[in-house]
Amino acid sequence: MASVPEKNPLRLRKKHGSGERMDVTAADGERLVNAQSIRNAIVAGLITVIVFSLFWTALSSLLNRIFPWFTVVLGLALGFSVRTAGRGIDWRFPLLAALLAVAGSLFANVVVAASVTAESFGTGTLQVLRSVTSMTWPVFFREVLTVADAFFAVVGAGFAAFFANRKLTRSQYFGLRLWRKEQHE
Repeated sequence: MASVPEKNPLRLRKKHGSGERMDVTAADGERLVNAQSIRNAIVAGLITVIVFSLFWTALSSLLNRIFPWFTVVLGLALGFSVRTAGRGIDWRFPLLAALLAVAGSLFANVVVAASVTAESFGTGTLQVLRSVTSMTWPVFFREVLTVADAFFAVVGAGFAAFFANRKLTRSQYFGLRLWRKEQHE
């Protein structure tokens, strides 16, 4: 008669697999790699930056306050949009998300500053943006952007990079490892 191991009442329930080999092949990992799309990630990131800039401008105009920490929220939004649209699993997607977050925070700050300037002059934001010259930029960088804006942009870029890669299950990760191992042989 086979002995059945006694259950220890102080032992926690196992939440991981049974220990059996997964039915995953290198082809599953190859499908993950082929599903990546830098183009989709860039398009989604640019749409996110534009929509977020419009939202930030509208909120600043409505509440008559500027929230410089919103670039951190932009970084979070960019990370999730790059993850969803790009389905990336390698280093290119966090780098892309971080670069989009820094550029997007600069763009959003320009749009918000133009909105505030337009409000004080009693004109439209687009008219102020069309009137920008090469002599306007040094004034903008000297008087509008601060060290706090740069700090928030870097933090937003960090969040964007952190959330940009696709989350993989254990079997997907195992398939990706098998595919990479096959590529190096």
